[in-house]
Amino acid sequence: MDMPVRQSSNTSRKLQAHIRGLVGKAIEDYSMIEEGDKVMVCLSGGKDSYTLLDILMSLQRSAPVKFELVAVNLDQKQPDFPEHVLPEYLTALGVPFHVIEQDTYSVVKRVIPEGKTMCGLCSRLRRGALYRWASENGVTKVALGHHRDDIVETLFLNMFFGGRLKAMPPKLRSEDGRHIVIRPLAYVPERDIERYARARQFPIIPCKLCGSQDNAQRRTIKQMLQEWERVHPGRTESIFSAIRSVEAGHLADPTLFDFSGLRVMSEASDE
Repeated sequence: MDMPVRQSSNTSRKLQAHIRGLVGKAIEDYSMIEEGDKVMVCLSGGKDSYTLLDILMSLQRSAPVKFELVAVNLDQKQPDFPEHVLPEYLTALGVPFHVIEQDTYSVVKRVIPEGKTMCGLCSRLRRGALYRWASENGVTKVALGHHRDDIVETLFLNMFFGGRLKAMPPKLRSEDGRHIVIRPLAYVPERDIERYARARQFPIIPCKLCGSQDNAQRRTIKQMLQEWERVHPGRTESIFSAIRSVEAGHLADPTLFDFSGLRVMSEASDE
């Protein structure tokens, strides 16, 4: 496979430096990668995971700590999936990689009724396969390609459809406690990733399962936020800043703040 010629203009280099800076800041703020880590980059063939791998490989060369990278793709056996694209791309790139073959596509199509959102089940099956491989191969960090806009969208999805004030954390421990999941693109706007992917000419593989569902709730939230951003530029960044600056005493969760213990302060304590 002939690798595409990639742009090397000043604009492209500045964009890479900008994204590198944001990723480096997120890694530092949340202690995402440590000395000796084996980081599994979950590569789907989309713009986000390509960008994640590309930037982590760039940071690896100059990072103050030494860590390994391995790219892992789950071949879900979707019809017409170009299974040669990722192996040829990763081989040319010179990065260690592995392809897990598991027919989750048939499972999702069989279980989920036509017209219903497939994302939930698809995500659970995919996560299970990736976590299992991570456990069997000494992976210490699982890196996902979610970016800043994904995190903000998830906040509104949980508020509007789940009644919870909850988003995607930049770093978390899996439910079974066996894996640390990191999102190094947490500070990166999607528009920067789109520009970077075009400049790098990544061989994008479109998703023909959940990615094609026009009725997905996430798509509705994305359209809402895009309209807000068009009318009020900078609103998404402001919302993300709010996620990073939470005042529990100004919300209403008694498990996070001791409302029952609030008392009027005496003159002595005022002084």
